[in-house]
Amino acid sequence: MTDDRNRYQITRIDAKNCFVESLSDTFSYGKAHLTFCTYDKSRPEGQRMTTNIQIYIDIADWLELCRMLDSGELRAAIAAQNRSGSRDPIKEWLGGTSAKKLAKLGKPREDGKSLSRTAQLYAARNVGSVLFAASSGPGEENATGLIVPKFGKNPEQHVAVSMTLDNLSKLLLLTRIHYTAWLTAAYMRQDSSSREQAAPAASAHSRTERMPQQQAARQTQPRSLQTPSKPTIQSPVAMF
Repeated sequence: MTDDRNRYQITRIDAKNCFVESLSDTFSYGKAHLTFCTYDKSRPEGQRMTTNIQIYIDIADWLELCRMLDSGELRAAIAAQNRSGSRDPIKEWLGGTSAKKLAKLGKPREDGKSLSRTAQLYAARNVGSVLFAASSGPGEENATGLIVPKFGKNPEQHVAVSMTLDNLSKLLLLTRIHYTAWLTAAYMRQDSSSREQAAPAASAHSRTERMPQQQAARQTQPRSLQTPSKPTIQSPVAMF
């Protein structure tokens, strides 16, 4: 993991030969950033990563998932899936990079398609557990700009991280806390910058207001209190 990844990492949930981590580096874009990875310990150090999928979820969607957790709605949905045996995802997110953007970045796909990235949250077979999965592969951009997956059940990359509901809560809530802290700091910086910009203008305005007041005050003072003007000394010739 690079120093930047260490600096931005919020938390990491590990499973067998895989993990998902939450990063804070895309808060300014209104996104929660998840990295899903698999690794092979038998490989040489520095070459152990076998799969790496980057998922970006709108903060509004992330906060809605946190609301479901807080209210007990998420736990109820997981229990209902366990009872019914349904394999449908409780939540699903679609995203990716368009073919045009890939070309602009100099990373076009060989098939010329867009890169689709998806994430799904499932109820696991073990009661009280969930499966957080991510997949990537070919996709197509629709009329609204959404990248629709076109890989069916055969993604090019796939990572599924099994975790308890407690660990899912840790992932969700720690990310929310960090986002709230980041947002508070952003507002404070904005407020501080506004005050700094307003201070010179307010000072100039105050000086402008004081000038006529000072002039008016001098005009209304008794002559005995006004600063005496320098007397005019006439020459002897003018005096006679």
